[in-house]
Amino acid sequence: MSAAETTRYRVAVLMGGTSAEREVSLHTGEQVAEALRSGGHEVTAIDTAEEGFIGRITDGGFDSAFICLHGRGGEDGTIQGLLELLGVAYVGSGVLASALAMDKVMSKHFFSISEIPTPEYVVVHAGEPLDVEGIVRAVGPRSVVKPANEGSAIGVSIVHEPGELQAAIAEAFRHDDVVLIERFVAGVEVTVGVLGNRDIVALPTLEIVPEHEFYDYESKYVPGMSRHIIPARVSEAAAEECQRVALAAHRALGCRGMSRTDTIVGEDGVVWVLEVNTIPGMTATSLLPDAAAAAGIAFPELCERLVRLSLEQS
Repeated sequence: MSAAETTRYRVAVLMGGTSAEREVSLHTGEQVAEALRSGGHEVTAIDTAEEGFIGRITDGGFDSAFICLHGRGGEDGTIQGLLELLGVAYVGSGVLASALAMDKVMSKHFFSISEIPTPEYVVVHAGEPLDVEGIVRAVGPRSVVKPANEGSAIGVSIVHEPGELQAAIAEAFRHDDVVLIERFVAGVEVTVGVLGNRDIVALPTLEIVPEHEFYDYESKYVPGMSRHIIPARVSEAAAEECQRVALAAHRALGCRGMSRTDTIVGEDGVVWVLEVNTIPGMTATSLLPDAAAAAGIAFPELCERLVRLSLEQS
């Protein structure tokens, strides 16, 4: 065995928090902690919603923090900035990449300037006049409306015809003051995980088949509400393109450790990038662990590998 394989780490699993995805985060954290303990590592679970959690991190003598916080306060660069100030290594992307990926508007801007194919989009701000006709001209009669800074499809709506647009935007504004509206692309939903720091690799393509119209909150987290098909049922060329754009998106945003890029393979075979997740779910129904398993990486090994990546010089 190599030294890396025999090293035992002291890991703080940061979980819970105060975002709309708190319950999912707790579940993720529990499974990550259990996986690391099964590998012989010393794990302390810390709920960042609890008073004094910063002291527990600073006093714990941890080798690394495994961030299992979803949504705001976890994926948006804030906890990453805190850990930077505390001098604690952590799993996943840094402050800037986390903030960019969490902000769907900013990440779309980066995709566009990096020539990464992404559906046409419009951004609207709370309090500004709403030009429905202009939006329809820009993105078409069918669209997807999303809060700029939420995860797990919270506040997301599919607009089937222009008459539904205002209500969908109003729903998204319940969760954020900035809303993204992008052209709806019919096709196969494919997600691709990426692992690594300097040397990155794409995991096998994974096709998502939700029971609902799209991969919403229930589809993500309720067992049986979606199917994962590996490899995705797309052409070889499309699968290779999904992996290529996932690597390109990971690089464009400056991600490290891991990411998961969601794409749509259109009915014409064209691949479009929708968004990048820097802290993918790690529950029994999650996508990245499934794709890693298909690549021969068991869940405990995946968690340990991510801890090792967090300790590399980047």
